[in-house]
Amino acid sequence: MSEPERRPEPAAGPPQRVRVTAPRTGAVAASARRSTARRRTAVGPGPSSDVQAVYVRSLIRSQLRLALVCAAAFVVATAAFAVGVALLPGLGEVALLGVPVSWLLLGVGVYPLAITVAALYVRAATRNEARYRSLAEDA
Repeated sequence: MSEPERRPEPAAGPPQRVRVTAPRTGAVAASARRSTARRRTAVGPGPSSDVQAVYVRSLIRSQLRLALVCAAAFVVATAAFAVGVALLPGLGEVALLGVPVSWLLLGVGVYPLAITVAALYVRAATRNEARYRSLAEDA
Protein backbone atom coordinates (compact mmCIF):
# COMPACT_ATOMS: atom_id res chain seq x y z
CA MET A 1 0.00 0.00 0.00
CA SER A 2 1.14 3.44 -0.71
CA GLU A 3 1.45 6.07 1.89
CA PRO A 4 -1.16 8.91 1.78
CA GLU A 5 0.09 12.25 0.52
CA ARG A 6 1.06 14.66 3.21
CA ARG A 7 -0.27 18.15 2.99
CA PRO A 8 1.98 20.94 4.12
CA GLU A 9 1.11 22.39 7.50
CA PRO A 10 -0.45 25.84 7.37
CA ALA A 11 1.86 28.61 8.48
CA ALA A 12 1.17 30.06 11.86
CA GLY A 13 -0.14 33.60 11.91
CA PRO A 14 -2.73 35.56 9.98
CA PRO A 15 -3.49 34.65 6.37
CA GLN A 16 -1.74 36.58 3.65
CA ARG A 17 -3.66 39.58 2.31
CA VAL A 18 -4.90 39.63 -1.27
CA ARG A 19 -5.56 42.80 -3.25
CA VAL A 20 -8.83 42.76 -5.17
CA THR A 21 -8.96 45.05 -8.19
CA ALA A 22 -11.53 45.88 -10.85
CA PRO A 23 -11.37 43.98 -14.12
CA ARG A 24 -9.84 45.64 -17.16
CA THR A 25 -12.22 47.48 -19.45
CA GLY A 26 -11.55 45.14 -22.35
CA ALA A 27 -12.30 42.15 -20.18
CA VAL A 28 -15.58 43.69 -19.06
CA ALA A 29 -16.65 44.37 -22.64
CA ALA A 30 -15.75 40.83 -23.71
CA SER A 31 -17.65 39.40 -20.74
CA ALA A 32 -20.71 41.52 -21.60
CA ARG A 33 -20.60 40.31 -25.21
CA ARG A 34 -20.43 36.69 -24.06
CA SER A 35 -23.35 37.10 -21.65
CA THR A 36 -25.43 38.86 -24.33
CA ALA A 37 -24.69 36.05 -26.76
CA ARG A 38 -25.73 33.50 -24.12
CA ARG A 39 -29.00 35.34 -23.52
CA ARG A 40 -29.76 35.44 -27.23
CA THR A 41 -29.23 31.72 -27.63
CA ALA A 42 -31.14 30.97 -24.42
CA VAL A 43 -34.25 32.74 -25.71
CA GLY A 44 -33.97 31.01 -29.04
CA PRO A 45 -35.05 32.19 -32.42
CA GLY A 46 -38.69 32.80 -32.95
CA PRO A 47 -41.13 35.33 -34.25
CA SER A 48 -42.22 36.59 -30.83
CA SER A 49 -38.66 37.20 -29.68
CA ASP A 50 -37.93 39.11 -32.91
CA VAL A 51 -41.01 41.28 -32.44
CA GLN A 52 -40.14 41.92 -28.81
CA ALA A 53 -36.58 42.84 -29.81
CA VAL A 54 -37.97 45.37 -32.30
CA TYR A 55 -40.23 46.81 -29.61
CA VAL A 56 -37.37 47.11 -27.13
CA ARG A 57 -35.10 48.78 -29.70
CA SER A 58 -37.92 51.18 -30.53
CA LEU A 59 -38.40 52.01 -26.83
CA ILE A 60 -34.67 52.60 -26.37
CA ARG A 61 -34.55 54.88 -29.43
CA SER A 62 -37.56 56.88 -28.29
CA GLN A 63 -36.16 57.27 -24.77
CA LEU A 64 -32.80 58.38 -26.17
CA ARG A 65 -34.49 60.86 -28.50
CA LEU A 66 -36.51 62.22 -25.58
CA ALA A 67 -33.41 62.58 -23.39
CA LEU A 68 -31.52 64.42 -26.12
CA VAL A 69 -34.43 66.79 -26.77
CA CYS A 70 -34.83 67.55 -23.05
CA ALA A 71 -31.08 68.10 -22.61
CA ALA A 72 -30.95 70.39 -25.64
CA ALA A 73 -33.98 72.36 -24.39
CA PHE A 74 -32.34 72.79 -20.98
CA VAL A 75 -29.07 73.98 -22.52
CA VAL A 76 -30.87 76.44 -24.82
CA ALA A 77 -33.00 77.82 -21.98
CA THR A 78 -29.98 78.17 -19.70
CA ALA A 79 -28.08 79.97 -22.47
CA ALA A 80 -31.10 82.24 -22.95
CA PHE A 81 -30.90 83.12 -19.25
CA ALA A 82 -27.23 84.04 -19.62
CA VAL A 83 -27.78 86.01 -22.85
CA GLY A 84 -30.73 87.82 -21.28
CA VAL A 85 -28.62 88.86 -18.32
CA ALA A 86 -25.82 89.99 -20.64
CA LEU A 87 -28.19 92.03 -22.84
CA LEU A 88 -29.88 93.71 -19.86
CA PRO A 89 -27.04 95.33 -17.92
CA GLY A 90 -29.54 97.13 -15.71
CA LEU A 91 -30.28 93.85 -13.91
CA GLY A 92 -26.79 93.92 -12.40
CA GLU A 93 -27.44 97.30 -10.85
CA VAL A 94 -30.76 96.36 -9.22
CA ALA A 95 -30.32 94.50 -5.94
CA LEU A 96 -32.79 92.36 -4.03
CA LEU A 97 -31.83 91.67 -0.40
CA GLY A 98 -28.34 92.95 -1.22
CA VAL A 99 -27.83 90.52 -4.11
CA PRO A 100 -27.87 91.68 -7.75
CA VAL A 101 -30.95 90.45 -9.64
CA SER A 102 -28.74 89.10 -12.44
CA TRP A 103 -27.02 86.79 -9.94
CA LEU A 104 -30.38 85.68 -8.55
CA LEU A 105 -31.64 84.85 -12.04
CA LEU A 106 -28.57 82.83 -12.91
CA GLY A 107 -28.09 81.23 -9.49
CA VAL A 108 -31.65 80.55 -8.41
CA GLY A 109 -33.73 80.90 -11.57
CA VAL A 110 -32.13 77.89 -13.23
CA TYR A 111 -33.45 75.44 -10.62
CA PRO A 112 -37.16 75.83 -11.46
CA LEU A 113 -36.17 75.44 -15.10
CA ALA A 114 -34.30 72.21 -14.34
CA ILE A 115 -37.17 70.85 -12.25
CA THR A 116 -39.68 71.68 -15.00
CA VAL A 117 -37.57 69.97 -17.69
CA ALA A 118 -37.11 66.94 -15.42
CA ALA A 119 -40.84 66.68 -14.69
CA LEU A 120 -41.68 66.90 -18.39
CA TYR A 121 -39.07 64.25 -19.15
CA VAL A 122 -40.45 61.84 -16.54
CA ARG A 123 -43.99 62.36 -17.82
CA ALA A 124 -43.00 61.72 -21.44
CA ALA A 125 -40.78 58.73 -20.53
CA THR A 126 -43.63 57.17 -18.56
CA ARG A 127 -45.91 57.66 -21.57
CA ASN A 128 -43.31 55.96 -23.83
CA GLU A 129 -43.05 53.01 -21.47
CA ALA A 130 -46.84 52.68 -21.23
CA ARG A 131 -47.03 52.55 -25.03
CA TYR A 132 -44.32 49.89 -25.05
CA ARG A 133 -46.17 47.83 -22.45
CA SER A 134 -49.41 47.99 -24.41
CA LEU A 135 -47.61 46.90 -27.60
CA ALA A 136 -45.75 44.10 -25.79
CA GLU A 137 -48.97 42.75 -24.26
CA ASP A 138 -50.66 42.68 -27.67
CA ALA A 139 -47.78 40.74 -29.25
